[in-house]
Parts: sequence; structure tokens; C-alpha cells
Amino acid sequence: MQRTTRPSGAGEPLAPLPQEFAALIRPELPSLIQEIGIEVTRAYPEYARLLNGPYGKAVQLGVEQNIRVFVEQVARPSSPSPLRDEMLRRFGRFEAYEGRSLESLQGAYRLGARVALRRAKRIGRRYNLSPTLMLSFADALFAYVDDLEALTREGYLEVQARSGDRAEATRRRLLHLILAGPPVPRAALAELCEQARWPLPEQVTLVALRPVPDLTERGLDNDVLADLAGPQPHLLLPGPFDDRRRRTLSSLPEDARAAVGLTVAVEGAADSVRWARRLLELVDTGAVDDAPVLCCTDHLLTLWLLSDPALLEHLADRELAPLSGLTATRRNRLVETLRTWLETRGTAARMGELLAVHPQTVRYRLRSLEAIFGDRLADPDGRFATEAVLRALQLRGRGRPRT
Repeated sequence: MQRTTRPSGAGEPLAPLPQEFAALIRPELPSLIQEIGIEVTRAYPEYARLLNGPYGKAVQLGVEQNIRVFVEQVARPSSPSPLRDEMLRRFGRFEAYEGRSLESLQGAYRLGARVALRRAKRIGRRYNLSPTLMLSFADALFAYVDDLEALTREGYLEVQARSGDRAEATRRRLLHLILAGPPVPRAALAELCEQARWPLPEQVTLVALRPVPDLTERGLDNDVLADLAGPQPHLLLPGPFDDRRRRTLSSLPEDARAAVGLTVAVEGAADSVRWARRLLELVDTGAVDDAPVLCCTDHLLTLWLLSDPALLEHLADRELAPLSGLTATRRNRLVETLRTWLETRGTAARMGELLAVHPQTVRYRLRSLEAIFGDRLADPDGRFATEAVLRALQLRGRGRPRT
């Protein structure tokens, strides 16, 4: 099935866009997404600040989703895109909550389309594609932008229709301003607090939530600031997280998992919600066991060790390089033995119990490790680095270290 483009003006409908065109576009997507991001943030500085703030990851995911769905709809025109549709509505809601019009966001959509069209022209020259096909692509692309704008407008109008209460919009703007962090002037923050009739606390605790249907503020304490309609729902609790606040979270839907960040000064609110969102990600990967309410205070070491997955890969390559020439089976056995020795410094008999092998096998493996690593295991710094890497790999793999 081919994607049929809309009629152009008063003339005849353009020719269908061949599905094979999607195969030519897909290899270009990573660099195209990066190029669109550069162009949009250059033209609209407010989105540059947004990408660098606490919502940056969600916004970047939304941009990538929009572009990839277009390509997939060229290949499979009937394929649904509920994730993209809801993401666009949330973009519209966010603009409404921020008190902005849709002009900048729609301009960003069109600028992204122009960048994509510029790239498509280069692809057309490379593969000698016909001018008619390129015209069909341009028409389909801008029809797709119309769809993006329509879905975004739905979310925007939804907020406008239900937010006749200015106090709700002011509280949401206050929350976004707090999460923007320094260099927001303290005077501007205090002025907005006064408008919202919300006393500015010395400390706050941020809570990240899973986006689920029927997520409302019903049952939350009056002093809790909430953004439940954005791409990454979250709450701001004044002060520390205590039993009273835990009872408040019980009013949320059962499937709305809550990750509680650390209690920080107001200026550190963005860090608190960042750690909370990372904890939810670690639940998804299996590194942390799921629970209705998770607290960062219970998983600080895990958050630290798995804070930068790409860096962990480089550290693992460096620290475990002496084992790289071994077979996978022998390497995994030695890694397991080395991790157990670093954690316990136990005797061969004790380690044999933990590893479920004979003590003599443990001694043989330890001699092999001494021969392979040489003096590295005698150096405190090297030993610490190796132990940190092995613990992080164990957390990531939940008992299956990847070497």
C-alpha cells in the first residue's frame, strides 16, 4: 500500500509516494534529527533552554518520534501512531501552561520540515529521483506538518477550555520556573509565589510519575505543585518526604508509579526530579525492583554507578581489558570470581560456598587472575575502579555481568 498525498491547490492530486522512498530516508534520520535540532534551537532560543532543562529528554524524544513516524507512514500508511499523537497533544498543553501562543511551536514544525526537504533534495540528486517524486514528497511532508499542528492545537485548546481558573495556570508556571533553576532571579520567583499564594519553602522534594490515563490532582495536598499533563508528569512537595506525603501519593492511580527524588534546596529542584526520573528508567531496565513508591534515598549507589551508561562501557573495556582474549565462558567465570573476592575478601572455602564450586577451583581461578592482572589488583586505586565497574555491571545485568 502506498501513501497517497493530498491534492495540491486546485490541481490534480499528486502521484502516490513510493514505499521504497522510506528505505532511502531511514539511514539519514540520526543526522537529520540532529540538524533539525540545531536549526530550531538557533531560530527559537526558548526551545534551546527547554532542551537543556528538566524536560529536555522528553522534548527530544517527541521530536524524534515525529520524524520517525513520518518515515514509517511512507512505508506503511495505515500504521497507527498513538504515542506520537499523545506527545503532540502534550506539547500543546505545555505551551498553554507556559502562557505562550502556538506561533513559535508551529514555526518550529515548519522549520523542521524545510530542513527535511533540503535533505530530501540532496537524496534526490544522489539517486536521480524524478522532480515529480520530489514534489510528491514535499506535498506529503507539509501535509504531515498540518497533522502535527492539528494535534498540538487539540492539547492547547483542551487546557484553555478547562483552565478558566488563572490560579491553576499560575501555579503551573511557578513549578516550571522553579525547575528552570538558576539563574532565575529570586525576585521573579517570589513575585510569582505571591500571585499563586504559595509560600516559597527552603527545601523541596520532587516526585516523578509514570504517565497514565486519569492522572489528576484530586487527593493531593493543597501545597503540592503538579504538572500531570506534560510529557513527564511530576509533583513538587514542599519540605521533606514523610509519612503524610506518602499517604498523599496513595491517592494517585494504582499504575502511576512514583519515584521520589532527594530533598534539596529550591535551587536544586531540577536535580531532584532528574534523579527521580532516572530511578523510573532503572526500574524499566530491571536494575531496580518495581514498587508503587520508590525513593532515591534507597538507591543512591545504584543511581551513581549507573548514572552514565556510555561511560560505564568505556570503563568496563579499560578495567577488564586483560580478560578480553579469553573465551566467553572462562571470562565470565573469572569475572564472577573476581567480583566475589573484591566484595568479600573471603577465604577459598567461603568463596566456594558463594560460587557453588570447590575451594580448589577458587584457588585456581585466583591464581589465574593474579597472572592475568599482575600488580593491578594490588593497587588500591585500580582495585577500587575494577570493583566499581563490576558492581555497576552486576546492577545493570542483575547478576549477569557483561564484560
